[in-house]
Amino acid sequence: MTAVADTYWQMPPNQGRALMIAQKEVSVFVYDAVRLEGLNFTLPEIQTLLQGITVGGHKLSDQQIAINQSETWKALFQRIRERQFQLTKECATSLHAIAAKEEALEWGCFRSGSVLIAGTDYEPPAAEKLPALFDEMKDSLDEINDIYDQAIHIFLTMARCQFFYDANKRMGRFMMNGHLLNNGYPAINIPASRQLEFNELMLELYESGEEAPMNRFVRSCLSDKIVRIMKE
Repeated sequence: MTAVADTYWQMPPNQGRALMIAQKEVSVFVYDAVRLEGLNFTLPEIQTLLQGITVGGHKLSDQQIAINQSETWKALFQRIRERQFQLTKECATSLHAIAAKEEALEWGCFRSGSVLIAGTDYEPPAAEKLPALFDEMKDSLDEINDIYDQAIHIFLTMARCQFFYDANKRMGRFMMNGHLLNNGYPAINIPASRQLEFNELMLELYESGEEAPMNRFVRSCLSDKIVRIMKE
């Protein structure tokens, strides 16, 4: 599948079509998300699990993580269809309550203490600064004209600030894709096949705060097949 970086802007916004594509790809989104978290599911296992059938050879807690991702996508789609998706703390924490249920130290709220990120000396902001940083992230979008630059900035800011005890990269991607879908543009999925590149660039982001390398990477994950469908 050939990736594109510069032709996305030629797509006319079409929320119905963007949602249709995303809904058909949920099992792939979940598969790639859990693989990026180090959970060794196959795509057929994820498809079976999302059909309500337990699969053997995996811990129930790992299976629940996958199910939680599917349920979060459903909640996100519903919010968008009902015009209830917003870049707010309330929306983010409501989705986190589903995505990180029984996984994080706390779920459905911003973290109340400090966290560390493995592999880097970077220290995320103190918990008391998080509400203001979320508002600052939202306000900064007014200075960004490009919809994909806006969406990727949301993802990277949420990942770097670590608003939650766990599932921060996943929540950043949910909010990124919510912003895209809400504006009529297709969601971006980061494939597990590019996990090494993803991990290396995320560590660079934590250390430097420089978004450009990750921005290019995330854009490259949007496929030309999806662009063609959006342009039909």
